[in-house]
Amino acid sequence: MSSECAGKNSWPELLGTNGDYAASVIERENSRVDAMVILDGTPVTGDFRCDRVRVRVNRNRIVVQVPTTG
Repeated sequence: MSSECAGKNSWPELLGTNGDYAASVIERENSRVDAMVILDGTPVTGDFRCDRVRVRVNRNRIVVQVPTTG
């Protein structure tokens, strides 16, 4: 699905980095998305959106899942 979205849509290089830093990089590299830092395991809606990237972090705010559009 994410291949339908314009611009960069996956950031594997941000795995293990600080979540706030990751969100800033994502928004700089793809101005069409809003990056939201959320605690891993937080319930979220299941709808797919090309303008959203969820940056899942642990309690230390470290990215624990590859951020992708959706």
